[in-house]
Amino acid sequence: MKGEGKTGMKSKLKWVALAGLLLSFLSISIHFFLAMFTDHGFSDYQASVTFFSWQPIIESASSIPKTSPLYRRLWGPVRHLESLHPHANPRGYYADPYPDTRGFIFVRIQGGFHEIRNSIGDVVVVSRLLNATLVVPEIQSTTSSKGISSDFKSFSYLYNEEQFISALTKDVKVIRTLPKNLKGARREKKIPLFRVPYQASPYFYLHHVLPVLNKHSVVELVINNGGCLQAILPPQFEEYQRLRCRVAFHALRFRKEVEELAAKILQRLRSPGRPYIAYDPGMTREALAYYGCAELFQDVHNELIQHKRSWMIKRKLIKGKLSVDSAARRLNGSCPLMPEEVGILLRAYGYSWDTIIYVSGGEVFGGQRALTPLHGMFENVVDRTFLSTSWEMNKLYGRETNLIDEYPKKLTVINFESKREEWKLAGPRPRPLPPPPARPKYPYNIEGWWGWVAESDNEPESTVMELRMNAHKLLWEAIDYIVCVEADVFIPGFDRDGKGHPNFASLVMGHRLYQSATSRTYLPNRKEVAKLLEQTRSHLYQANVTWVKSVRRLMRKSLLDRLSGPSAKSKSKSLSFLSHPVPECSCSSYDLQESQLKAALGAVHLCPSWMNTGSGTALKEKESEDDLDEYDSLSSSSRLFFGNPEGSHEIAGEVTKEETQLEDQEELEGGER
Repeated sequence: MKGEGKTGMKSKLKWVALAGLLLSFLSISIHFFLAMFTDHGFSDYQASVTFFSWQPIIESASSIPKTSPLYRRLWGPVRHLESLHPHANPRGYYADPYPDTRGFIFVRIQGGFHEIRNSIGDVVVVSRLLNATLVVPEIQSTTSSKGISSDFKSFSYLYNEEQFISALTKDVKVIRTLPKNLKGARREKKIPLFRVPYQASPYFYLHHVLPVLNKHSVVELVINNGGCLQAILPPQFEEYQRLRCRVAFHALRFRKEVEELAAKILQRLRSPGRPYIAYDPGMTREALAYYGCAELFQDVHNELIQHKRSWMIKRKLIKGKLSVDSAARRLNGSCPLMPEEVGILLRAYGYSWDTIIYVSGGEVFGGQRALTPLHGMFENVVDRTFLSTSWEMNKLYGRETNLIDEYPKKLTVINFESKREEWKLAGPRPRPLPPPPARPKYPYNIEGWWGWVAESDNEPESTVMELRMNAHKLLWEAIDYIVCVEADVFIPGFDRDGKGHPNFASLVMGHRLYQSATSRTYLPNRKEVAKLLEQTRSHLYQANVTWVKSVRRLMRKSLLDRLSGPSAKSKSKSLSFLSHPVPECSCSSYDLQESQLKAALGAVHLCPSWMNTGSGTALKEKESEDDLDEYDSLSSSSRLFFGNPEGSHEIAGEVTKEETQLEDQEELEGGER
């Protein structure tokens, strides 16, 4: 019996030991698994990562009924534009691309998000114009970057290559890569190359590029200014304008991972069941330097802008002096609207303190300090980093290699005894004291990327990490682009980039105008805004009745001014066609006759019968007296602009109930009294 007991005990010990080995193996496997993902930012995973130092408060639902006049005034469709519908299909004779083309066009595109998107639409039109086979464009911002994921290369890093090729089968023949013999010729630099000027005319390609294409069967185009074809084409090329719309709004889809994450962010934004405003500041260092707006900032930011402006002047990118009166530029409407100014406009128009505002843009020059006043007026200011996790963003980037840290890990130890001996053995006296030993730079000693300003007159070259960051910015702006296009309200702070060309916000406005013309997009006249703000500078955050009415009239007017304004500017070839794709890419559900819309756009094509766009009558019925009896204290001027109105009860002026009702009626009817 004793032997059997010992045998049973040994058997149990064996099972315990085996279980222990299995647990140890499982523990080691888990550690390896976590270590693998830690290299890609898994350790930085957080449920909510925010760019801001505050925590936004998003409540469940809006307190304003959707049927109320106030809700329709703030979030409702723009009734003057309800007849416009997207219609980019060919309207005349338009043949399929020839199976035998004249040759191949290989394109290298350099620049940021908006420049790439503009250029892709232009090169497709050029390929159609020359009857050439287009090779999927190469995006230099990704291929020139180091350490990015090998899973996505060049065009496919940002866009869906399959969708791009299949959507253009009836327009242009598109292939993924050059044939093998031409690849070798390109490596040996035997392919004719053209550095295309900004907004070249169709005749440039017909007279200069086409003869070379016929001779060599291949040409290479290098585009680095954000557009290689002029915005306004001659009347005989009208179908090419619609081709641009088909490329930008139908063929160019972001890759699957980008669209999935953008859909998640949109779902999280709309989960409280409330509409939201998308705001693009447009405050990049290049744009501020180009337009001479350095004095809008202080301290090191002013110096950084001036340094960039000096660099632009030396390279003859701009004409003018280094010192510019920024205040005069601002009053002239040449500078971006600051976040504080945009917040004041929105509060004066009637948007409440708890409105959700999504801040877009890969870079907001001035950072958190510039955005703080906007948060003071709106509690729910969020951005892409607040609505996504670092784990989700790392999945978007793909598997990237680790970059070597360029900074030393340990401080250099200074031997003071040897220093004293060197001093004693130095040259003849008297002599000045020796300079202090050079101190190595460490990341924690430099307050941001601008740390070089205090020690050098030359901006350092981009590090490998910064090159990778430039590629990441393309993905950030792709997400922001989707969120801004789908927003209930969009307002830009600026519509020009650092070269004087249309920027990210301009493309968003064009896409919204094409996709849903009735969606609210404010483009306030910056010159008039500056004048209004100067009038009340001494009591900026205490609303005056007359002043609030002026702001509301300006904002309401901007809903239609964005149609007529760009049309006039486009004649000077300073506008991207994608920023203003109407009337070429749209149609009207009924005859506009002598309406305000026809005066702004000119001739608008009547929608075909198969579109079945509706009854074709504008809804301009007057609201009932019961609806107009609603009095909104938030939209009136009886509150301060900052903070929760429940905690602020100072009154700067009184607005009568009748005045508010008349104002709401005026907004709903789209006219001015």
